[in-house]
Amino acid sequence: MNNENISIKVNLKLDVSNSKVQQAVNIYSFKDGIKDCVPTLLGYISIGIAMGVVGISSGLSVVHIFLLSTFVYAGASQFIICAMIASASPISAIIMTTFIVNLRHLLLSSALAPTFTKYSIWKNIGIGSLVTDESFGVAITKIARKAPITDAWMNGLNLTAYIVWILSCTLGGIIGGWFPDPATFGLDYALTAMFIALLILQLQTIEPSKLRHYLFLIVLMILFMSIFSTFLSSSLSVILSTVIVATIGVVTDK
Repeated sequence: MNNENISIKVNLKLDVSNSKVQQAVNIYSFKDGIKDCVPTLLGYISIGIAMGVVGISSGLSVVHIFLLSTFVYAGASQFIICAMIASASPISAIIMTTFIVNLRHLLLSSALAPTFTKYSIWKNIGIGSLVTDESFGVAITKIARKAPITDAWMNGLNLTAYIVWILSCTLGGIIGGWFPDPATFGLDYALTAMFIALLILQLQTIEPSKLRHYLFLIVLMILFMSIFSTFLSSSLSVILSTVIVATIGVVTDK
């Protein structure tokens, strides 16, 4: 009888040990984050080079482009900054516009935050500081599929994108003299193409039963954008519409 009890305890310990090992094997690592970032790198490279070219055509130097990419690190905002510099807009207007456009990152980070609540505040700050539209798309897709992502995985994803973006923008600045007009090669469409690709990835994770709900939210977004843009700037219209529609989406989601 004692032998049977000992055998059962040993088997239970082995099962628990094997379970822990299996969980450890399945946890996404820093290296996995790098691998999952690779499919988006073509977008980062193309948009980064386009941004560098646009920056040079706006009167920025390669050093300016490098610093802008390092400290602002936001494709849409960097394009807007270049356009406003080219049009001799005041510094205060550039700062305010950039702040409004980048407010969407508050929404992106908030959506990811519940997944990383077990980590320290400093780790969460590190993750949130480098989240982009593209890395958010990859991460939220993994979360929707119940993948065991970790802070290490997220750092691998974010840091890979960050480094590639800085290098791509700098390269674009170096070769900017060769392409005085970015529109000639369609480089001005790179950012739009990236967002379309992200939308397609998001749609692939939606359950068929919820498709009608998401289409309803898209129609609402277009409606609010149309209304707000009649008396507000496009940047503020995007932020307000996103907050309202996102709230409606959460409340009406079943």
